[in-house]
Amino acid sequence: MDFPILHDFGFILVAAATVGLLARAVRVPLVVAYIVAGVLLGPVTGLVHATERLDLISEMGIALLLFLVGLELSLGKIRDVGRVAILAGAGQIALTAGLGFGLARLLGFAPLESALLALGLTFSSTVVVVKLLQRRGELGALHGRIAVGVLLVQDLAVAVSLTLLAGLEGSTTIGLDALGRGVVRTSVGMVGLVAVALLAVRFLLPPLFRWLGGSLEAGFVWSLTWCFAFILGAQAMGLSVEIGAFVAGVGLAQLAHNEELIRRVNPLVNFFLAVFFVTLGIHMETVGALARWPAVVALSAFVLVGKPAILMALIPRFGYGQRVSFMAALTLGQISEFSFIVAAMAVGAGLADESLVSIIGLVGVITIGVSAALIQAADGVYAAIDRARLLAPFRAGRHPAPPAPPPLRDHVIVVGMNSLGRRLVRELARRGETVLAVDLDERKLAGLPCATLQGNTDHPAVLEAANLPAARFLVSALQIEDANKLLAYRARAAGVPSSIHVFDASMADELRAIGATHLMVSKYDGIKQVAAALRSAGVIAG
Repeated sequence: MDFPILHDFGFILVAAATVGLLARAVRVPLVVAYIVAGVLLGPVTGLVHATERLDLISEMGIALLLFLVGLELSLGKIRDVGRVAILAGAGQIALTAGLGFGLARLLGFAPLESALLALGLTFSSTVVVVKLLQRRGELGALHGRIAVGVLLVQDLAVAVSLTLLAGLEGSTTIGLDALGRGVVRTSVGMVGLVAVALLAVRFLLPPLFRWLGGSLEAGFVWSLTWCFAFILGAQAMGLSVEIGAFVAGVGLAQLAHNEELIRRVNPLVNFFLAVFFVTLGIHMETVGALARWPAVVALSAFVLVGKPAILMALIPRFGYGQRVSFMAALTLGQISEFSFIVAAMAVGAGLADESLVSIIGLVGVITIGVSAALIQAADGVYAAIDRARLLAPFRAGRHPAPPAPPPLRDHVIVVGMNSLGRRLVRELARRGETVLAVDLDERKLAGLPCATLQGNTDHPAVLEAANLPAARFLVSALQIEDANKLLAYRARAAGVPSSIHVFDASMADELRAIGATHLMVSKYDGIKQVAAALRSAGVIAG
């Protein structure tokens, strides 16, 4: 039997992996690499052609991305963003869209095309910004937190934009009548969908996930089931699948264990996004887009220079200094993966032709690539611009910015809140130690006298969130052989002493070989032995 989709899928994955490795070597963001891979497969070589089957798979990536974005938007995070992110973010969106529309009109684009281009220029890339800030260790820095806050505001604007696009589906103009009818129809559906999500968050989801307890697999499957249920609900209400996925994610984001769900969903999202961006490159009409290279250059310059300038004019008004404002503004000087999604949706709705995707795609390749290089060299860029006195027009803040909350350092990480783990945590806290308790089940973390982290330590992101390299000691009270071996290995790799619970004597030699510093042989004398080990390691006194 012949399965053309497998042929195309194979080419896509091979191209994505190959170009991705080359991009990693020269530190180019993967988004750019995937688009280039698609251009090579489609317009350049003709090895793969755009089909409905590929479009369906790539649309899955869009939906899962919106689901992941929704998972990040807990109400607590939105409240903690602060005035600067909300007001400066809203101001940036309005000014970038307005100026972008005017620029597109000057470049000769029709009103509807200009509006869609302006919308595409407005958003910055969550994927690129977060990964580059993580690589520089600045995600928790003040300018990093401001940038992430603005991105959260932009994510909310994405949901509104998708609603507007759904309302304009089938229209060829942006007349007030068509816009009004479409927005009313989609807004009613959106309100209904959000109401269902809020009721479920209040009455259904908490007991369901408590009942699932510590089962990672069941929680992951149920979260995807929830996502696709809302996708079907959105379609029934005349909304896009992206809106349904986004609302589903926002609903789950209000649960206490949303961070663990994010870690579980993220690899799946990355896989489908790779397919989406390669497929986007296959769709691009590069010859037509290159024919309009002056417009591509002008739009790219506006994103790289104009958008950061807008943020530089806004952020200092909230009391932040010149350097912090510049670093946050520079970080957001690119267009987003959502820009491609907006363009693809507009083409699918018949609001624009394929040339719009091509222009947005080229602007994305240029701005994401250049912005990544600028972020990686941000300190030098700031010093050069400061020496040239180009920041003089931007007023610095008058009030000192609030300091970033310090990450845990010199702390003891205790994994596994069974009876042994909880006794260890309480004893260490009683002795005045800084302790972080880690467990998959949120119920086991309740009432502990220390900082807590919900998650599965099999995932490196959990130990990264626990700041393992800065810890003084790691203790595992788990009775899971493979998990204990992995914890011993990762503690040794981070240069952190570890004490591992040995519930089976046959494990002792292997754990010592892996690198465990100390072994707790039994639950009965575990507290005493760990206390002795901590004293010998200098973690606790006396």
